[in-house]
Amino acid sequence: MATRKSKTRSVKKRKAAPARKAKAQKRPVRKDPENLRLRAFMPGITVNDLARSVAFYEGVLRFHVSDRWIQDGKLVGVMLRAGTCEMGLSQDDWAKGRDRTKGVGVRIWCDTTQDIDALAARVRAAGHALSEGPKDQAWGTRDFSVDDPDGFHLTFSRKLKKARG
Repeated sequence: MATRKSKTRSVKKRKAAPARKAKAQKRPVRKDPENLRLRAFMPGITVNDLARSVAFYEGVLRFHVSDRWIQDGKLVGVMLRAGTCEMGLSQDDWAKGRDRTKGVGVRIWCDTTQDIDALAARVRAAGHALSEGPKDQAWGTRDFSVDDPDGFHLTFSRKLKKARG
């Protein structure tokens, strides 16, 4: 009996090996040059009033200031953290003019597992109007949007649970 079991096992192994080999051959060939692969993405934005922006991101949205940059005794930038994500804010030095428009055409998507309605209520309670939502989207998320003090558009999104059917 023991001999028969070992023969059965070795036959199964021989049959399974070609299937694994065939699967490996179907993998796409990497392009040359190879595509970019990132482990993190950290946008940095220039703001008109750094103190006002920090108050919004830290006090209203509840980002955490993880680093501060001081130059000649003045705060010139911060690194914000929310979960594993980071974003930098820097004070505009006005070298390109004081009338430079910021935030136009920029949307920062923020995925979360938190309750979207509770987050939106917290933003409203802090005295900030939402620019959109909260609402369910056709692509399977619930989200809301808010503009920061310089007009950068942030959308907070959570995947909806799929209905069992």
